[in-house]
Amino acid sequence: MAKNIKLEIVTPDKAVVSEEVQIVMAPGALGEFGVLVGHTPFLTTLKVGIVRYVEADGQERRVFVSGGFAEALPDKVTILAESAERRRDIDLERAKAALERAQKRLAEEARKEEVDYTRARAALERALQRLRIAETRRREAA
Repeated sequence: MAKNIKLEIVTPDKAVVSEEVQIVMAPGALGEFGVLVGHTPFLTTLKVGIVRYVEADGQERRVFVSGGFAEALPDKVTILAESAERRRDIDLERAKAALERAQKRLAEEARKEEVDYTRARAALERALQRLRIAETRRREAA
């Protein structure tokens, strides 16, 4: 039987995940990475995206993260996220509303002389990722 690795995803407010898992895949700043038990230790920043992991029983799970840091050790992965939500906790209607607000903000910023594209694009990316993970849940339930 394959060994598992401990996954912890925490935010400043709460612990979101603390489980034994088979594999962790996360959105690193330089691209997606995967970690299995025995992995070489490393530390990286995370971009907005989806952390995927396979539980000990084979179920795949997803968690939205809006950036942060990940530390991989041979027997543990710790993700310190700015914010994180399990797929089941994402409100689809709220995610759609956030996407609409972000798109409107980008359109408004394009008309201004002082453009804060960085903030507007970050809000858009967060909304898109949350919507992506929430809609995946809805498709799988059907």
